[in-house]
Amino acid sequence: MKITTCLIMEIIYNLSIYQKVIGVVFLVFVLIQLYFYLVFYLRVIRKKFNDLPENDEQYPPLSVVICARNEEENLKHFLPKVLEQDYPDYEVVVVNDCSSDNSDLVLESLQKKYPRLRVTTIKEDEKFTHTKKLALTVGIKAAKNEWLVLTDADCFPKSNKWLRYMASNFTNGTEVVLGYGGYLAERGLLNKLVRLDTLFIALNYFGWALARRPYMGVGRNLAYKKSLFFKNKGFANHVGIDSGDDDLFVMEVATPSNTAVEYRPEAHTLSVPRKTYSTWLRQKRRHLSTAKFYSSNLKTRLGLEPLSRILVYILFALTLIFKILPLISTALLLLVIIVKHTIAAIAAKKFEEKKLMHIAFWWDLFSLYFYAKLLIFNTLNRRQQKW
Repeated sequence: MKITTCLIMEIIYNLSIYQKVIGVVFLVFVLIQLYFYLVFYLRVIRKKFNDLPENDEQYPPLSVVICARNEEENLKHFLPKVLEQDYPDYEVVVVNDCSSDNSDLVLESLQKKYPRLRVTTIKEDEKFTHTKKLALTVGIKAAKNEWLVLTDADCFPKSNKWLRYMASNFTNGTEVVLGYGGYLAERGLLNKLVRLDTLFIALNYFGWALARRPYMGVGRNLAYKKSLFFKNKGFANHVGIDSGDDDLFVMEVATPSNTAVEYRPEAHTLSVPRKTYSTWLRQKRRHLSTAKFYSSNLKTRLGLEPLSRILVYILFALTLIFKILPLISTALLLLVIIVKHTIAAIAAKKFEEKKLMHIAFWWDLFSLYFYAKLLIFNTLNRRQQKW
């Protein structure tokens, strides 16, 4: 052991300055990658949840708010799953937002079968255009209860206990609950990429929330108090921005002490994923369009993981090209890959995201290109993406 250590020290001593710099920088970014996974993402798979309350009186009344624009088919197929939840006291408020299809007829038919369904309609005005934020505000104002659970018209709960699991986090001091909005598992590579992307995004925002630094949630599965919404003056601080009704709002109101996370499989919502790469790209551009409104500190925090990831690969290649302790650099890269994919595999099992990990390494590489492309597109084209 002593001889091996001395030999390594002698090799390091004989390296040139630029070789030493490359080696040290490579090690730094390896440690940054391990830091993200072991300090933040590991928290997600280690999280322990309390059992559901057995007494119905422990579940507060709540209002599910859904905005729908030309969602006739989705309302027909998915809304009954929301209306048939096993929950003692709740209402479902659907905002029919300027729909030109038969959404009104579908909702009218469902109201006859489900008394808990309430509908608010926004009529189209040629002189006045609005975004989803106005529709959400209308729905929240119409809601009767203090606790609000938000989802989208193209989403449905994975189980009939969805609301119970979300509401199990409505404890003293909690005002925001971040849920998981996944996508249906279907055939094809694109479906796996969409689901992997969703899983890693969830690992990120859940991990930061568990580290008491919440910064975002997804509107497909999100809960907060009505009083918190009005205390923050709703979306007033970013009303002119089309997107951001979930991440920008959560960034404003979530604190280390008032935010809980809920990602047990029974609490998931599912959506139908995009069928083509181009439509997925447009969806991701819209989601990413709010990033420029994040604080500099937050953008630095969030950008450090992908930046360190790409630099690990680049610097590893340089260590091989310039013969800078190639065995050690290979061992370090393998360590990063093993740690990352072990945590990701456990998370995928915990989230019941199946048959993904065989392409996880390739997603790790492809996502660097994909998100760079998105950032370039959004920078060159400032036109806001509609909801």
